[in-house]
Amino acid sequence: MSKKYSSNQFLKGAMVLTVAALVTKILSAVYRVPFQNIVSDIGFYIYQQVYPFYGIAIALSTYGFPVIISKLVAEKLEYEDEEGAKNIVVTSFLFLCLVGISWFLLVYFGAGVIADWMGDPLLKPLIQVISLSFLLLAPLSVMRGYYQGREDMVPTAVSQVTEQTIRVTTILVFSTILISQGYSLYITGNGALFGSITGGLGGLLVLLFFVSARKEKLFSRKSLRLPEDYLYIWSRLLKNGTAICVSAMLLVLLQFVDSLNVYSLLTSSGMEAETAKTWKGIYDRGQPFVQLGTVVATSISLTIVPLVTSAYLKQKDDLVREYSQLSLKISITIGFAATLGIINIMVPTNTMLFENALGSKVIAVFCVSIFFSCLILTFAGIFQGIGKIYFPAFCIMMGILLKYIGNAYLVPVMGIMGASIATVASLTVIAGMMIGKLRRLFPIRFFPFSFYKTLLLSGGSMTIGLQVLLRIYDTLLDKGMPERELSVLFSLGGVCIGGMIFLIVFLRGNVLTREEISFLPFGSKWVWLMNKAQPMNKK
Repeated sequence: MSKKYSSNQFLKGAMVLTVAALVTKILSAVYRVPFQNIVSDIGFYIYQQVYPFYGIAIALSTYGFPVIISKLVAEKLEYEDEEGAKNIVVTSFLFLCLVGISWFLLVYFGAGVIADWMGDPLLKPLIQVISLSFLLLAPLSVMRGYYQGREDMVPTAVSQVTEQTIRVTTILVFSTILISQGYSLYITGNGALFGSITGGLGGLLVLLFFVSARKEKLFSRKSLRLPEDYLYIWSRLLKNGTAICVSAMLLVLLQFVDSLNVYSLLTSSGMEAETAKTWKGIYDRGQPFVQLGTVVATSISLTIVPLVTSAYLKQKDDLVREYSQLSLKISITIGFAATLGIINIMVPTNTMLFENALGSKVIAVFCVSIFFSCLILTFAGIFQGIGKIYFPAFCIMMGILLKYIGNAYLVPVMGIMGASIATVASLTVIAGMMIGKLRRLFPIRFFPFSFYKTLLLSGGSMTIGLQVLLRIYDTLLDKGMPERELSVLFSLGGVCIGGMIFLIVFLRGNVLTREEISFLPFGSKWVWLMNKAQPMNKK
């Protein structure tokens, strides 16, 4: 592999956005823990039922439309057509205003129907509040896309982090105040969802600040007219933007399906309403586990995906195949380690984060999603990098349909465990479809047996170590030690010990070359650690 592709200028911008995406994902996962502690499992259920609407809005304004707008702007700037770039801004803004207002009207006035579909009419006002976030779609998408098209990723990155920070702060502050003053959980949920509005406005103000500070005239007199090819621009925004959004909304769409039918299926199968709400809230505890579990794998893979794009544009099929295999190898390794590690320490971790160990088996099964999500997100990035943006969207929509059907059949029979199994099954199908297509496009070789042997040996060693730790945990609990304090110690200790065991055994297996490791963030540090982990006779 030649490293010259990694030195391209666009990689710097990609890294800026990757760091911003990591920060926002971590914030989005972490805040759910104190929020659940404040509002209980039923309050968490209420919030999670409506959250997917915000997830859709944020995907549209962060990952979908800005990407397409940036490409359209870049195409104009490539020919030094500044006015053409401004025309793209105006045309896109008008189109996305129509899209945003349509989404708002559909969700706001359809809130009653959606709430009834979910089986909980009390959710109607919460759905109406979250619908307001779609009104910010046009300005957020256009300004982010414009700056990205100029290869200036800082405004987008700062606005994303600001939006998420303000949102999380609003959620935690409002929920604390409302609960302390004795308001109902539904009113508290309404206050928490208001964070989507304050966060969006914060992100918008940041972008307006950049426009003002840089004296950008996005809406000049000459640009205030629709170009002759405005229908082509609108078509690209609609088709390409939607396809990219679907890939980015994988986890959100799965949550949306659960919001639509899990609670109603539980109640229709005979479970009391309050009990069903509690168990749906317990099931939703799995979301932050999956989000955090995929952060590391996706971030490392995303540093390689731009290399795939560069190699593809230069028609270097051999490099495309090598970079794709490297992305896949890393995703398999980290996804496997994260999944197995979390499952092993689920009981103390569930207790540490959510005050008790209820639903640990259900969440453990749900966390198998981490492994397949890592693969799918990596594959989606590779497909987008080589211009195949529709296929990942098709696979994901097929998986979402399977998830809905799986819930319908499994939840009435198996309860909340059925929802976990349906999620894992749908992700398995999506991943299988994607790897089959990728192998047909670029014949990717199966990894040698030594890779899988080392992976299983590393996972087995980690499991033995963590199970010994859990035996000590159970023994101390039987002796009357305080459960939550003990769970903090053994959860954090389990992460460190399990991670060290897996890493040492895996690096000693020598299945990643030093050249492959050097492509990762802080590659030189990983190479140094690999050298330290090797047996003396192999150094």
